Amino acid sequence: MEITFLGTGTSQGVPMIGCHCPVCRSVDYRDKRLRVSVHVQTQGKSLIIDSGPDFRQQVLRERIEHLDALIFTHEHKDHTAGLDDIRAYNFRQQQDMPVYAEPRVLEQLKREYAYIFAEHKYPGVPQVQTIPILSDTDVLLVEGVAVQPIRALHYKLPVLGFRIGNFTYITDANYLSPEALELVRGSEVVVLNALHHEPHISHYSLSEAVEILTDLAPTRAYLTHIGHRMGRHREVEATLPDFIRLAYDGLRVDL
Repeated sequence: MEITFLGTGTSQGVPMIGCHCPVCRSVDYRDKRLRVSVHVQTQGKSLIIDSGPDFRQQVLRERIEHLDALIFTHEHKDHTAGLDDIRAYNFRQQQDMPVYAEPRVLEQLKREYAYIFAEHKYPGVPQVQTIPILSDTDVLLVEGVAVQPIRALHYKLPVLGFRIGNFTYITDANYLSPEALELVRGSEVVVLNALHHEPHISHYSLSEAVEILTDLAPTRAYLTHIGHRMGRHREVEATLPDFIRLAYDGLRVDL
C-alpha cells in the first residue's frame, strides 16, 4: 500500500490570503499546505479520500492518471469543491466515477452540483455513480477494497474516518468514542488532524492529537489538517515523539 498526502492544510490553506506571519512567509516547501486530501494505492486500486478545491492541482502534481473511486469524509467545501474535476477521469477511463459518501453528504452534493445530477445533462458534465455509506460500523467494499468507516464528530457534525488494512485516516474531528478508537487500534499507520496548539471547537489541538496517538501507539503516526498558527514545520516536528511526524503535501508513506 502506498499513501500520498495530496494536501495537509486547513480550509484556507497555508499560506493564508493576506497573512504575513513567519509560517505564511516560510520558504520551506513543507509549510505550503493545500486543502486536505489523501491518495491510497492498494490491491491494484487507486482511491482518493476527499476532493477539495485544490484537487486538480494535486492530482497533476502527483501524476495520478487513473482513479477508481472517490470517498468523502463529510460535506464541507474544502473537502468536496473539486468534484467537477473528475471529468478528466471520465474521459480517460470511459466510465462513471464511483463516489462513496453518507446519504446526507450525497444529498448535499446533489444540491451543490445540481448540473451533475440533472435529468437532462449538459454535454461534458461529470459522470458519477453514487454509492451511499449506510453504516459507520460495517466494513464497506470500495471497488473490492475493504474499508472500515470510523465515526467521529467535527463539533456536532458526524464525519467519517476510514481504516484500510493497517492504515487509518481521520481528519476534521475533535471527538472519537471509545468504540471508534478500538476500530483504529492496531493500525500500523494512523493519520489524525491537529489544527494548532490552542483548543478548538471542531478540531483536535496538537496536544490532544498527541495524547490520542500515544494511547493508540501505532508504529507511525502523521498529523494533518494543519493551520498556519501551528508554527513552522521543522520547529514543531522537533518537539514531537519520534513516532509522530507532521505530514506535508507530497509525502509518500509505504506500508
